[in-house]
Amino acid sequence: MKKILTIAGSDSSGGAGVQADIKTITVHKMYAMTAITAMTAQNTTGVFGIMESTPDFLESQLDSVFTDIFPDAVKIGMVPSAALIKSIVKKLKQYNAKNIVVDPVMIATSGNSLVSENTMQALCNELIPAADIITPNLFEAQSICNFEIRTKQDVEMAARKIKKNFKGTVVIKGGHFDDSADDLILYGDKIIWLKGKRIDNSNTHGTGCTLSSAIACNLAQGNDPVTSVKRAKEYLTGAISDGLNLGKGSGPLNHCYKLKLG
Repeated sequence: MKKILTIAGSDSSGGAGVQADIKTITVHKMYAMTAITAMTAQNTTGVFGIMESTPDFLESQLDSVFTDIFPDAVKIGMVPSAALIKSIVKKLKQYNAKNIVVDPVMIATSGNSLVSENTMQALCNELIPAADIITPNLFEAQSICNFEIRTKQDVEMAARKIKKNFKGTVVIKGGHFDDSADDLILYGDKIIWLKGKRIDNSNTHGTGCTLSSAIACNLAQGNDPVTSVKRAKEYLTGAISDGLNLGKGSGPLNHCYKLKLG
């Protein structure tokens, strides 16, 4: 059985963070492990509190995983401080982790920053270079590149700018485009657009977590980055299209739609 480690925050409502990751990994018939960067009090209407892990405790979690059940892939989501980023990068290097997928959670759907300037710098300068695949959304790509993205040509320019300081594969998610849900993959020097229709479903809480976890699962199976992203996008599309409707706000996906639960 393939083993996947998710390093991310906990979502008390179960729609995002490590809870979304565990569901995604389990449905892919793999074994999920976690290292918690923060606990959150949240639901479909918002986030009401965050309690960060300490760097020492996060490192202890990572040591516990890597020295016993070594992961075949690692997904990294929300990391709320520069100190925690430094701890993660240190342990990734110490244990020579492989198949690392970073979902650089830094910008909310509203476009507002979720992290401090120091944290953003550590993410861009230390965590992203350690990854094999990164999956920013349009807002996050703008922050990394420091210019506004309006068109698909802008997306291609942003991907190439990111690639100058990054050895891996760049995936820029197009979910914030008004007319499509096309994603861009920059693999080596090759740009690939993955076409996607916008789905009439406002319940999209945890889409980024779900996609990045699914990519990690596909990498663990031995798939190349492009195939991994394509298969992960297909899974995500199915989870959104299933039309699960829970909560008073932007609800979660049905990660288990293939199991026909509920």
